[in-house]
Amino acid sequence: MAVDYYATLGVRRDATGDEIKRAYRKLARELHPDVNPDPEAQQRFRNVTNAYEVLSDPEKRQIVDLGGDPLAPGGGAAGAGSPFGAGFGGLGDIMDAFFGGGASRGPRSRVRRGNDALLRLELDLAETAFGATRDITVDTAVVCATCTGAGAAPGTQPSTCSTCHGRGEVQQVTRSFLGQMVTSRPCPRCSGTGTVIEHPCRDCSGDGRVRKRRTLTVKIPSGVEDGMRIRLSGEGEVGPGGGPPGDLYVEVSERQHAVFSREGDDLHCDLRLPMTAAALGTMATLETLDGSETITVKPGTQPGEVLRLAGRGVPHLRAVGRGHLHIHIVVETPTKLDAEQERLLRELAKLREEETPAVVGGSSGGSGLFSRRRGGRRNR
Repeated sequence: MAVDYYATLGVRRDATGDEIKRAYRKLARELHPDVNPDPEAQQRFRNVTNAYEVLSDPEKRQIVDLGGDPLAPGGGAAGAGSPFGAGFGGLGDIMDAFFGGGASRGPRSRVRRGNDALLRLELDLAETAFGATRDITVDTAVVCATCTGAGAAPGTQPSTCSTCHGRGEVQQVTRSFLGQMVTSRPCPRCSGTGTVIEHPCRDCSGDGRVRKRRTLTVKIPSGVEDGMRIRLSGEGEVGPGGGPPGDLYVEVSERQHAVFSREGDDLHCDLRLPMTAAALGTMATLETLDGSETITVKPGTQPGEVLRLAGRGVPHLRAVGRGHLHIHIVVETPTKLDAEQERLLRELAKLREEETPAVVGGSSGGSGLFSRRRGGRRNR
């Protein structure tokens, strides 16, 4: 008696190939021995596998439709007891039923996006503070004008790869104790593109791009800092096959200033004064980023004091306002005195009763020549 393979899969006799495959996948998920260890389910899995083997083969299905059984003894097919008989792909097809594997991914495009490019640009403090417009020269890949990115010589076209026949991948069949395994990998001849350039362009050697030096104009916004990057969209490397270009990043490198050091948007500098100027007070002229500024030093100014010029620092990046300019007072004591200068200083010290400093130690208030440094650690 012939087996009703359509009933085994639960499909109509006029079912399409896709309907048969979907029915088999559904039953295989339920009955596979790794999922359902019941002996009865294992037998049903063998029957379902045999039914799929028969109905997925047009010649065997025709025998069934004519009332025959291609898996019957003498039918020229594999025995009915083996779920991995001839005509069935073994474990590879089982995995295909479970995970949809085995389908060809198809050839990958020869056209790909280009890489980003990086260029460092040195700027003065004034340029980073107030912004600037600079012309830069870059050496990047651009589309080949001869082949317009195709890679093939003018008048020729890429041909279908004879190794993978345009699929872009080749398959390798191996057998293990688990059964037959089918693995796919990119075609080594066409690198997965499915086509081969038999006659490459003489200017780009088939890459679709050439290197070219060009000049660009970059606008530096005010307030940028050292290490910041400015992005120029689409000005990077053109991709293989004439693909879309990447981006160009211009990294700011701020030159060291002769007077000012920068901390964020604030500027700092030292003002060195003789001790007489610090004691008597003085005026000093400082060249700031905005021009000359007159600095007033009050009499009795102490070493380490800081004078602040508000709004004389660097403008805030993409915001209103500016940082400040901090002037640190450094009082210099003379190291070499002639006889007259030493006599005058000793006379001044005598008038001020400062010939010998009054050392007061051990007082609870810490007054005198020596005292605890502010912010210092306490004895425990």
